[in-house]
Amino acid sequence: MVFRQLFDPQSSTYTYLLGDRPSGQAVLIDPVFEQVRRDVALVGELGLTLVGTLETHVHADHVTGAWLLKQRTGSRIMLAKASGAAGADRYLSQDDVVAFGGRRLMVRPTPGHTNGCLTYVLDDRSMAFTGDCLMIRGAGRTDFQGGDAAAMYRSIHEQIFTLPDDCLLYPSHDYRGLTVTSVGEERRFNPRIGGEIGVGDFTGYMKNLGLAHPKLMDVAVPANLRCGQPEIDEAAESSVPADPGWATLRYSFAGVWEIDPHGLEEYIGEHIGAVQILDVREPEEFTGPLGHIKDAVLIPLGE
Repeated sequence: MVFRQLFDPQSSTYTYLLGDRPSGQAVLIDPVFEQVRRDVALVGELGLTLVGTLETHVHADHVTGAWLLKQRTGSRIMLAKASGAAGADRYLSQDDVVAFGGRRLMVRPTPGHTNGCLTYVLDDRSMAFTGDCLMIRGAGRTDFQGGDAAAMYRSIHEQIFTLPDDCLLYPSHDYRGLTVTSVGEERRFNPRIGGEIGVGDFTGYMKNLGLAHPKLMDVAVPANLRCGQPEIDEAAESSVPADPGWATLRYSFAGVWEIDPHGLEEYIGEHIGAVQILDVREPEEFTGPLGHIKDAVLIPLGE
């Protein structure tokens, strides 16, 4: 299986790419709007086809990339039925299964941070994606969006801590550079909910965090209740980042615009007066069997 953990530094959000190598089908968990170019580039470079985007919940700290990815790739948008969001292609509930090729993600509702939180468990129970419910040595906040600390306590103990101890856990966020944990670790070492901590201690702790609301909350929550789609068509068009139009280009996972050879000859023919091709090979290559582009100027790299 192909697996990549990606990071958005602005919101400290982790996005996860899971791909089934034999079929080439892939899904993204918790994509970020500003990182859509990066994600599309990676999917393409790995030879995968994005068939779905999965949300762990309606986020308050970033706008999802689900809608824009659907426009770019045709992927289906999936999230919890209990989320209250509009515009999804599939709404998920307890024990639903999300397939990508020969692999499966099992759906476990884990309300508490919001009522519509989900945890996705890989078919062999080797890894799970816990969203903002259980985090690395912590837990998601429960003081807005209908949060419920007692519900989170039950979710973690009944839906996550019942997985094998060696099941790897991947949250939606981390603010200290931590990337992965395990069920066994969190059961033993999580200071908020591990060990013998009871529901009363947990709810009391969560009610007294005193955290400020996320800076983008007033923008992110309404947008994410539409799966990331702008409110009107005009806004939708203006919100999509425009690709440079000076050549046939493709964006690489390295963050670099590269000239795409597919369609390049046609583009040059249509813009011949505005294009100058420099060929930097050696003279014998320029005049050799491979030939060269018409009207190209030869300037070898060594000169």
